Amino acid sequence: QVYLRESGGGLAQAGGSLRLSCAASGLNFAIHAMRWYRQAPGNQREFVAAISSRGATNYTDSVKGRFTISRVNGRNTLFLQMDNLKPEDTAVYYCNTNSRGNAFWGQGTQVTVSS
Repeated sequence: QVYLRESGGGLAQAGGSLRLSCAASGLNFAIHAMRWYRQAPGNQREFVAAISSRGATNYTDSVKGRFTISRVNGRNTLFLQMDNLKPEDTAVYYCNTNSRGNAFWGQGTQVTVSS
């Protein structure tokens, strides 16, 4: 069974930084693309960033230049470095992967950015 567990959320001021982590187990982490999504109250879950097994990255426009997705395959861990945070970044952040036709999600970690 695939398990994903996010950590690192919390409260930050606008302009501040947070670093999210996602620990993965139950899969060959190195060969799987990994993604971050977020969901703000009253909104649908939205894509934030992705990283391929080879390290290629892409981001939604609203976080380009501020967020950095990375991975350490030897630690089965995914990261999201979030800099220059804005109040509109407030959301629950989830990591995600797809394996054998199934989508897997963590429980999420809350990020709150005050103005």
